[in-house]
Amino acid sequence: MSAPCHPSRRELLAFAWFPFFRPKHISLAGARFRILRNGRSKRRYLLIHGNEETARAVLERHMQINEGVAYIMEGHTRNVKAEGLLLDPNRMFSRAGAEASLRRLNPNLDETSLRRALNVLDHGRERLLRALTPPAGGLTFALHNNSERYSVQAEVPISDRTSLREPANPHAFFLCTDPSDFEILSASPYNVVLQRKAPPADDGSLSRVAASRGFRYVNLEVAMGQADRQRERAWWVEWNLK
Repeated sequence: MSAPCHPSRRELLAFAWFPFFRPKHISLAGARFRILRNGRSKRRYLLIHGNEETARAVLERHMQINEGVAYIMEGHTRNVKAEGLLLDPNRMFSRAGAEASLRRLNPNLDETSLRRALNVLDHGRERLLRALTPPAGGLTFALHNNSERYSVQAEVPISDRTSLREPANPHAFFLCTDPSDFEILSASPYNVVLQRKAPPADDGSLSRVAASRGFRYVNLEVAMGQADRQRERAWWVEWNLK
């Protein structure tokens, strides 16, 4: 009887590159993201609020054509559950931001439940942040939808620089953290704000983490239901931000 044939270390490493061995999901507390991959671009994409269905549809279509890795929230509600407590997932990227969100969304919260949820978030936060952080020279591109209660005017007072080319359309705008990206975006026909240093308060958002850690981040805000407007701006980013 011949001896069993064992794969070499090189063969095992090569095998690990096969797509079906890559994880298809990543989670932090109650936030579970489906991972879509296309090619080997340095671009990372994100849909973090599950109820922003226009952005979801635009991003899913975008990933059929453009290369990169997208992280798409699986649930269809704005908030998620962290140890049974409501949490805004775009406030979970720091302990301070998560605590503020948990207190705001859970009236009469007891301190034991709060600490338990915060500890779970602390334990898994860096793994998710490593996934969402682009390789050197890459870009993280987040798509959001908003309602009439939120517009670029809320960001102007806390931004380092602004370029409002569409003042009559305040619900559609870019927020970026890299000055070079701002220079390019400000030459577009769209609204854009730069938040590299301001605001100093830690709100737990991914944009604040990107600014503090120095990686490129662009957030595209468009009113819910305006898919054509969001699609147009997403393509502008693909064509102009390298």
